[in-house]
Amino acid sequence: MDDDRVWSFEESLWQASEERYHENVDAECVMALSHAPYLFQGQAATDAVSGTPEWDEVSFSNRKISRPEEGLIVVGYEVKAQKADVCYNAACTSVYRRKAHEDWTVVQHAQVAKPEVEEAD
Repeated sequence: MDDDRVWSFEESLWQASEERYHENVDAECVMALSHAPYLFQGQAATDAVSGTPEWDEVSFSNRKISRPEEGLIVVGYEVKAQKADVCYNAACTSVYRRKAHEDWTVVQHAQVAKPEVEEAD
């Protein structure tokens, strides 16, 4: 998967429907999220993100990609997501595993919510 496709895939998860999460989050996925119980695995990981808003706007910064071996992609980035008057900022990592040609799933995802910073006038 080339870099552009990696970022498109990651962005699509931020604007995903519940069905898309179930298609793209691996059954063995482990997630660390900023809400209790903080660590999720398997179906609990998929369920934990299923209620996430379908964000209207998503932007990534400080993007990093690593390919430690064939069929494994690691990404890190900062995200700003907005929906109406709700804004969410976080630092994130995701790990993708290739199951078959052009068939990738998320096997790890972590989000560390960043505190909101008021902009100076």
